[in-house]
Amino acid sequence: ALAFNSGMAALATVLIGVLGRGDEVVVPMEAYGKTIRLLMELQGKLGLRLKRVWPSTESIIESIGRETRLVLIETITNPTLKVIDADSVAGACRDQGVILVVDNTFASPLLYNPLESGAYIVVHSTTKYIAGHNDVIGGALVGGSRVIKELWVWRAMMGTIMQPMEAYLTLRGVKTLELRFRRQSESALEIAEFLEDHPRVEEVLYPGLESSPYKSIADRLFKERLYGGVVSFKVRGSSKDALRVLRRVRLIKPSPSLGGTESLITYPVISAASSIPPDDREKLGITENLLRLSVGLEDPADLIEDLDRALS
Repeated sequence: ALAFNSGMAALATVLIGVLGRGDEVVVPMEAYGKTIRLLMELQGKLGLRLKRVWPSTESIIESIGRETRLVLIETITNPTLKVIDADSVAGACRDQGVILVVDNTFASPLLYNPLESGAYIVVHSTTKYIAGHNDVIGGALVGGSRVIKELWVWRAMMGTIMQPMEAYLTLRGVKTLELRFRRQSESALEIAEFLEDHPRVEEVLYPGLESSPYKSIADRLFKERLYGGVVSFKVRGSSKDALRVLRRVRLIKPSPSLGGTESLITYPVISAASSIPPDDREKLGITENLLRLSVGLEDPADLIEDLDRALS
């Protein structure tokens, strides 16, 4: 593994270190906005041929062709929390000799280990669950010894190594990762079930709900019946209604990022999904009434009370 000074630094190092001029890259339409932006910039500078496909297991596999060099997926998409069957995608990539890069930030190593399924390299924003205290920015790449040695050189040339204090704080966070992630996941399910029954909520997106079309994939893919600490939901009404909720929460903090000890809520249209083209956002269901909640370690009853007050 290699540690970086941000998740995007880790991802950029992989793409620049592995890809060459004219290579074809497959990426889902829904991904972290800065990931999409980086690929589009590299498309212009390196002449990459970018295939942006619907974020489903079937669409990703069908898009892999003889000229595909690299496939980049997120285990759980951001922000609508679709679960990609990374095992199946890895099998298709292996059969055709294609590099698979998996951003495993939302699932964490506790739920899924992509290397065991044949992924070429795994990316983590350690800013999120791994450091876990909303006070560190960092990233990591995990892979086989040969590729890590190659990317070590690229990291040195790009100057993207994690600094000592951030490394220390990240190691501190790793000690409690399992306890935090389990509590956050259990609380997130409880909150998702509450929101699903709330009259002011139009739709809840969470793979742990029985109503989720992604629950069966998650149960098959993940090592435990946990589904992460992020819940996305659509407030009944318009953008004004969603932003009103942001203004009214007290315990939950309106802020980007996720995976930390404090609960954070964000408005994806102007944060994580801001770099996704508006037409694609509409198709993907990233609407102007969508909010993304990262559940922390507070008492779930207190979080539910805070949300109920803000919604009502």
